[in-house]
Amino acid sequence: MVYVYILQSKKDSGYYIGISKNVQHRLNEHNLGKTTSTKNRRPFVLKYTERFNDYKAARNREIEIKSFKGGNKFKVLIR
Repeated sequence: MVYVYILQSKKDSGYYIGISKNVQHRLNEHNLGKTTSTKNRRPFVLKYTERFNDYKAARNREIEIKSFKGGNKFKVLIR
């Protein structure tokens, strides 16, 4: 299984969208500062996950979610 996940920064309220086989482990890495792109925006909380059978499907969904980040579709998704 592969997951698309959305994190929200408690520092700046911004979002991060990613892919992982182990979302909890990945969240821990983000919160420990092991991810360069999110290091200065810690801590994060998990807002959304979606499960896929393969990486390609998850990657396509990640791209789709990023394309409407901040719009109405994104807001509906994270509710």
